[in-house]
Amino acid sequence: MPIALALSPHLDDAAFSCGGLLASLAADGWRVVMATLFTGSVAEPKGFALACQLDKGLPAGIDYMALRRDEDIGAAAELGIAPPVHLPFREAPHRGYGSAPDLFSDTRPDDGIAADLAPAIAELIAAESPDLLLAPQAIGGHVDHVQLVRALRSLDPAQPILWWRDFPYTVRDAAPKAPLAASFTNLAEPTMRLGPDAQARKRASCAAYASQIGFQFGGRKGLDARLAQEQGVERYRLSGRLGAAIRGLDVG
Repeated sequence: MPIALALSPHLDDAAFSCGGLLASLAADGWRVVMATLFTGSVAEPKGFALACQLDKGLPAGIDYMALRRDEDIGAAAELGIAPPVHLPFREAPHRGYGSAPDLFSDTRPDDGIAADLAPAIAELIAAESPDLLLAPQAIGGHVDHVQLVRALRSLDPAQPILWWRDFPYTVRDAAPKAPLAASFTNLAEPTMRLGPDAQARKRASCAAYASQIGFQFGGRKGLDARLAQEQGVERYRLSGRLGAAIRGLDVG
């Protein structure tokens, strides 16, 4: 059985950006695992970190990340893939990034999280022995996405990598910020045309992140409108060579 490992910065990024491909692979007999890096709970968050919770209508007393991990389990079930893996690293608001603009600016000089992520990613790869990796291009420029890409590139894994376009940043701006674009420019650009079942599973998995849908899209109708802008297609960059053809994926 071939294995795909999707490395997601946050609890929703993989489903939002490559959920259709993940569902398609699972339907074709692959073992598919979403592993999210920044899922660590923080007791009594303060300041901007707390605001990130409160602005989604969630009270201060709940374990926000535990709620999101549960949503991720539901999203994986909607995709028909294996139970997800959750790593305990803390999101950027808990690492000194103190405002929304900070999240999309240059990484802080004192933010050495990429050096911690790299061995954890290496352990995941060793444990799962994937035939295919999936990861973000960091379109939109979120610092957690950038740090994941840096960590993965530092490992130079032997497996082929499909680098996804980070949704919904790709449809929020005609020219979204792409701080790492130069490192992807010369790579092949496969496209994945999703069948009706994969599109339905992707929509259901995105909707499973109930705490995020209002903030990200303004509700279910907004989610549907944003997904419609993608026209049932996911676009990637490819490092390395795929070992076998993937149904629906046009590598050009």
